[in-house]
Amino acid sequence: MLKARLMRLDNQAHEHAHNYHQLVMSLAGRAEFEVNGNGGEVCRMRACLVPGDAEHQFAGVGENRMLILDLDEQDTSAEDLSLLAQLFESPRYPALDADFQNLLSYAGAELARYGSDPHLARALGGVLLRALHLRLFGEQAARSSGALDVERLDNYIGEHLARRITVIELAQVACLSPSHFHAQFKDSMGLTPHQYLLKTRLDRAARLLRESPLPLVRIAEECGFSSQSALTTAMRRYLGLTPRRLRNAD
Repeated sequence: MLKARLMRLDNQAHEHAHNYHQLVMSLAGRAEFEVNGNGGEVCRMRACLVPGDAEHQFAGVGENRMLILDLDEQDTSAEDLSLLAQLFESPRYPALDADFQNLLSYAGAELARYGSDPHLARALGGVLLRALHLRLFGEQAARSSGALDVERLDNYIGEHLARRITVIELAQVACLSPSHFHAQFKDSMGLTPHQYLLKTRLDRAARLLRESPLPLVRIAEECGFSSQSALTTAMRRYLGLTPRRLRNAD
């Protein structure tokens, strides 16, 4: 049985467990999760997979709007049981590429309009679930798995995040041509290099806003944004709130 619903997660921390799997995706804003001790963030570029019976804590951060799929294995076909077993083997925070985000926005709009129709909700939820499974476990993902030294790339990006980083230099780090690197990177990570760099910059900026007293202009500089305004624009677009509101949310 699959149920799809739209809701806002309030800013108060909650802790519970349930006997069904859950996929949490953001239509706007963000939320913080911890599943069996594995912490992560749900935002436009990242979802959360909560295995059934897993203890988890969560809290919304500021204004947010989530699309949540509840997945009970009862009356589920053998093929779908196999899909669920792969997806929910352990807690995950999968990256969501631009095409998936567009699909998610469409599903959210349809649910907002016709959410009382259970057949539509199940159909849209099933499409989202299958699309995510293909990105994580499809043939193309299996072929490209391990093709890139992601840890080496992450270390390089982390060391140079305060300045502009080009796809050409990342390709050099990976010892690939720029075109080959771009294709391999998107296949492996589900994001283009540019999208991944932006996500990394936003992740570090959000962490600094929560954990340090640095002024916004300094955080923007350290995370590679051209200005405080550029940081604010990116956070509002992808996280659904401004740096100042994110800092004050905690």
